Amino acid sequence: MRTNQISPYLVWPFVFVGQLLATALLAWHLLAQFSFAYPLGYQLLKLDQHIAEYAPLNRHIHGFQFTQPKEHWELFAQITRAVQHNGEGLADIYFKLPNNTHIPLMHTAEIIHLQDVSHLINAFYVAGGIGLLLWIIFFTLAYAQKMSFPSPRDIVLGFCGGIFLISTFILSVGSTKVFYWLHTKVFPEGHQWFFYYEDSLMTTLMKAPDIFAFIAVLLLVVLMLIWGLSTFGMARLLKRNIAIEPNSKTETKNHNKKVKRKRN
Repeated sequence: MRTNQISPYLVWPFVFVGQLLATALLAWHLLAQFSFAYPLGYQLLKLDQHIAEYAPLNRHIHGFQFTQPKEHWELFAQITRAVQHNGEGLADIYFKLPNNTHIPLMHTAEIIHLQDVSHLINAFYVAGGIGLLLWIIFFTLAYAQKMSFPSPRDIVLGFCGGIFLISTFILSVGSTKVFYWLHTKVFPEGHQWFFYYEDSLMTTLMKAPDIFAFIAVLLLVVLMLIWGLSTFGMARLLKRNIAIEPNSKTETKNHNKKVKRKRN
């Protein structure tokens, strides 16, 4: 190790944290372009039956039970586009009754909540951008100093250890308590974030929280794929980078020998 070389124990945590943030953002952004596969979740979770049961019970907006599955898919896609673009257009999302009457999908409290969600997504994009910057900077440092890539065992132990600590904390406190606590900290005080099916077509449309579990699994699968490919790519780059140095030294020695022969 060179005397001026930074310890790998300082470099690799930044590399992997940055990589995780950046790849998580990429997974989210990619799935958002396809409305998080809502039509698939719609079928798996039997959302048509759920909507048929609860839409007639809504205390604020009536007639949603007369809409069709393709309309539900389009409404969810509109919500996805809006929260991805700072909440623009949320108040303009309507559904159409058989008599061609256009009815707003959401009341004021729902729109405010989705605007809060949009602000949270914006913060996620900032965090992902910072993660990408950290990833690039510290991996470039590792590449420049020809560091060896951590063994698969160390990587798996590190991530499993982190997951174990987080899971232990959540289970010890209680998943419901943690879920509610996060909502009170993430969303502004006084803004409604819990809606009964009878009070929210938005919640009925998503069968919340079931749809969030479906999206979470989907995100995890895509994240693991992107993370795995990027990790493999980093390992290959560093392996080739380390292999270049001995070859370069050999070529230099051979060159010096040729120069000496010419002089002689």
